[in-house]
Amino acid sequence: MALDGFSDQTMSRKAMQAELLDAETELRLAYAWRDQRDEAALHRLITAYMRLAISMAAKFRRYGAPMNDLIQEAGLGLMKAADKFDPDRGVRFSTYAVWWIKASIQDYVMRNWSMVRTGSTSSQKSLFFNMRRVQARLEREAAARGERLDRHQMRQMISTEVGVPLHDVEMMEGRLAGSDFSLNATQSTEDEGRQWIDALQDESAQADETVTHAKDLATLRQWLVSAMGQLNERERFIVRERKLRDQPRTLESLGVELGLSKERVRQLEAAAFGKLRRSLETQSAEVRHFLA
Repeated sequence: MALDGFSDQTMSRKAMQAELLDAETELRLAYAWRDQRDEAALHRLITAYMRLAISMAAKFRRYGAPMNDLIQEAGLGLMKAADKFDPDRGVRFSTYAVWWIKASIQDYVMRNWSMVRTGSTSSQKSLFFNMRRVQARLEREAAARGERLDRHQMRQMISTEVGVPLHDVEMMEGRLAGSDFSLNATQSTEDEGRQWIDALQDESAQADETVTHAKDLATLRQWLVSAMGQLNERERFIVRERKLRDQPRTLESLGVELGLSKERVRQLEAAAFGKLRRSLETQSAEVRHFLA
């Protein structure tokens, strides 16, 4: 079922009008797609279960995502399920598809909850979708006992209930409680309209650092050119082919071209690097920083 260009109401109506598949027909379509890559069978299978995808998408509307987007993600999960479904396992496609549809929707909700990525590990996902429900239930149970839980007790109980580390609960609590702010928003009325973006540290290299770095590179390049000039032609060739190419050549290929054994090329390479190091060290002790 093509989803682009349809409103969620239109897609819902079309899904409700789709056929209901019995187990035998479902199995035949699944085999046709798996074994023959029959796209008509895939389309029929997905269309029949799009109502399931839309029903699951509707359960996530409270997270603020557009219903049309949730249906799109549910449809993607349904297609992944159809592609990976193995009819030989003896389970109904709808049972298998539920997991993929839910996972696709949850990933979308978490990606779009905040500009700061909420996280996608199993514990973070479990907390994101269950923490508030578990917290509300724990508060009701405590109130029924005449107790009042402080924040630390509540976090400890949520950690135990959901089965995740305490620090994950603390981190998720902060993320769910906060909201995104524009960097162009002013910090306060007393700060003459200064925006939050003005307070961010510039992590790019400063002008003096850039000039110093460029000067150091130029000096190092001069040292290397001078050191390479002290090697013989064969040694310079080996160094260039082994270290200065985007894709360094092997000792075997150089040996074939030079008419030498692999071991002999390795010895010449080691000798050439020894000469380079000695030449560079005589020019300045600072080169040790670049060779470290």
